[in-house]
Amino acid sequence: MHLTVVCTADLGPAGLRALRRLLDTAFGPGDARGPDAGEPFDDDAFDHALGGVHVLAGPPCAPVGHAAVVTRRVLHDGVALRTGYVEAVAVDPAHRGGGLGGALMSEVGRIVRGGYRLGALRATERAARLYHRHGWRRWDGPLGALTPTGVVDTPDERGSVHVLPVDVPLDPARALVCDWRDGELW
Repeated sequence: MHLTVVCTADLGPAGLRALRRLLDTAFGPGDARGPDAGEPFDDDAFDHALGGVHVLAGPPCAPVGHAAVVTRRVLHDGVALRTGYVEAVAVDPAHRGGGLGGALMSEVGRIVRGGYRLGALRATERAARLYHRHGWRRWDGPLGALTPTGVVDTPDERGSVHVLPVDVPLDPARALVCDWRDGELW
């Protein structure tokens, strides 16, 4: 299936509605086969997927697969790293099992390696298998978030954050600290 890369601004209102429908379907509570089944796809999660680039399978008005790469800053060892953060990786249930998720992640990897110092994402254990096949590795070091009240530890996220280092060595003895946002921090 043909993949296209489009920025959020070029999706337009109809494309945004179609994307939300796909994500609601792919992450819906009735679909236990989904990679992140059981996790709600709410307005904050949708907002996190906007403002960057979208890898779409199918036409923007009726996508059957999606992954977004948005820019975030992740602090590590005193450096604010330009990070391609991956959001809303989804395949319509009717199109799963044919390699579409892998194709989406191959293109995501190209985007991250070409424009960022680090790639990062949060994944369930089940979804992590796909990301591992594409070079992403679980971050086993400490995690934190820069919040309005300062840096706070986020130990509950341990084991769910994955990274794709591009041009920066990472020291697992030092924390990765994500920037602030509403909803899930990682």
